[in-house]
Amino acid sequence: MQHTRTLAAIALLALATASLAQGVETVTPDRVRANFGRPITLAADDIRAFPAPPAGFADARPGVTAARVEEFSYASGVTGTRRLASVYLPAGYSAERHYPVLYLLHGIGGNQDEWRGYVRAPQVLDNLIADGKALPMIVVMPNGRALPDDRSPPADRVFTPENAAGFAKFERDLLEFLIPAVDARYSTLADRQRRALAGLSMGGGQALNFGLAHLDTFAWVGGFSSAPNTLPAAELLPDPAAARRQLALLYLSCGNKDGLINISQAVHRALKDHEIPHVWNVDDYGHDRDSWAENLFHFAQRLFR
Repeated sequence: MQHTRTLAAIALLALATASLAQGVETVTPDRVRANFGRPITLAADDIRAFPAPPAGFADARPGVTAARVEEFSYASGVTGTRRLASVYLPAGYSAERHYPVLYLLHGIGGNQDEWRGYVRAPQVLDNLIADGKALPMIVVMPNGRALPDDRSPPADRVFTPENAAGFAKFERDLLEFLIPAVDARYSTLADRQRRALAGLSMGGGQALNFGLAHLDTFAWVGGFSSAPNTLPAAELLPDPAAARRQLALLYLSCGNKDGLINISQAVHRALKDHEIPHVWNVDDYGHDRDSWAENLFHFAQRLFR
């Protein structure tokens, strides 16, 4: 039931909060539902780039040592508070070794525990690393709502400019406070070639907006089922030559039953027009955890190679 409530919040509220963040017309719950249910039109290249993962890929597996996931607190000059993130430290983590870092951003209905609990990211990564299919990495799962009170708001406060603004304000929080704090606390490889940013839904839009605007900080960027907070392609890609030159991987995905697929389709088409290499994976899901877990599975295997 909790998973259902989380999914409903992400699916139905993403359009509303994102639209408010961009100063678009006032959005009501009825309009959100209507927009989310828009007809889906698929092009010939809106198909799977990879086969589905094997059964049990997101389950704890006997014989695989689990990572340590710990709570991390840092001071934010954006909110004036101490904020929390969940940090995945791969099995065998040692301060004597340095690790690349993936930052994973949640959806509008979530917080720093969504990737860990709902999507089961630690199990996906544990299995990949144990099989030698992904490099050992630190994964930081922050709260992407940069407000003094960063708890998920009650239903009657979701449709407010204040809530929407927290997701946009997270850009500065991430770059100026969270990343430096993580690099100071953990044994990281603290350069753009070893730093990735990805997210789901609202977090997917954040990852594209922030990652593509700061190619000096991130060489690896992924947007899964990105919500309408995603900037228009012309704003995401003001310098296509720089994107071609600096991106190690740009990964887009969405389900072919997801009413928000037009957002990712538009980014994909612009990337094709500008001849910017990228992955475009269209799976068989809606706006749900199955899509996000599968795309983390595919994305993580291609990082830091």
